[in-house]
Amino acid sequence: MTRFLRPHPPLMLFSLLMTAVTLASLGGLIFDDRILVGSPIWFKPLKFGLSLALYGVTLAWMLTLTTRLRRVGWWAGTVIALAGTAEMAVIIGQVVRGRRSHFNVATPLDERLWDLMAVTIVTLWVMHAVIAVVLALTRFADPAAGVAIRLGLLLSLVGLGLGFLMTPPAPGQDDDGGVIGAHSVGVPDGGPQMALTGWATTGGDLRVPHFVGIHALQVIPLLVVAFGRRATPKLAGGLTIGYAGLLALLTWQALRGQPLTRPDLLTALGALAVATWTGAVIAKTLRSTETTKTTDTTDHAKEVVRA
Repeated sequence: MTRFLRPHPPLMLFSLLMTAVTLASLGGLIFDDRILVGSPIWFKPLKFGLSLALYGVTLAWMLTLTTRLRRVGWWAGTVIALAGTAEMAVIIGQVVRGRRSHFNVATPLDERLWDLMAVTIVTLWVMHAVIAVVLALTRFADPAAGVAIRLGLLLSLVGLGLGFLMTPPAPGQDDDGGVIGAHSVGVPDGGPQMALTGWATTGGDLRVPHFVGIHALQVIPLLVVAFGRRATPKLAGGLTIGYAGLLALLTWQALRGQPLTRPDLLTALGALAVATWTGAVIAKTLRSTETTKTTDTTDHAKEVVRA
């Protein structure tokens, strides 16, 4: 256990706690049949627990790579662990009470809990930004991995920030309704939704770009790692541009009240452009690698002949 916690004890403990929350939420889905805002009541803590467990482990690993401002990074990670734990405590507490956690101002207690969540969310965002700066100043032995980690952190920061788009009052909302803010655009929260994700299927859903943006933290470094020795800083940058294009497209689609599963022609053309760009970056990388291999083989053959 000590070895497991070594990368960053607070973040690793946080990830273990979020894993326990995920397992407990699975039990809740099985044994608790309550429905809240159109979804099983334990669905939200399940999704948050799984996402935050991955988030904590990823940050803990990244912080082991720092070469400057290590203490600053360590404390930022610790604050993230505390803020995330406080946020999940509110979410689970509201589930137990049978109440909404997000956007709920129906009673003084609900409003105070939502205010507390707002503080934890802003704190987490600021500390994530601090870690992004720390790793931006870090010298990496592998330049491609360094670019992927820095840009993954940056896009993840943008993805976290997209959550703030959900907090303003939706059309027709006021204090008397007890809810200020919404995930969905163009339709009320709690309508028809996708299986597994719970995203709206009749209107836009800001959780889509929020999710995609946050997990750039894992996706971009993993994509670069998948290329092994072929990975270069240019590849990491090109893949990040493609991912950023996807994030912008999904945000634009959601803000127009358009379901993820029913894109219009403009959205489809945007997706084609993103896919074309990403494919071109990958193809160029592979061609460059093959050219390098051919050149090396030719040079080696010439040296043998000369010998």
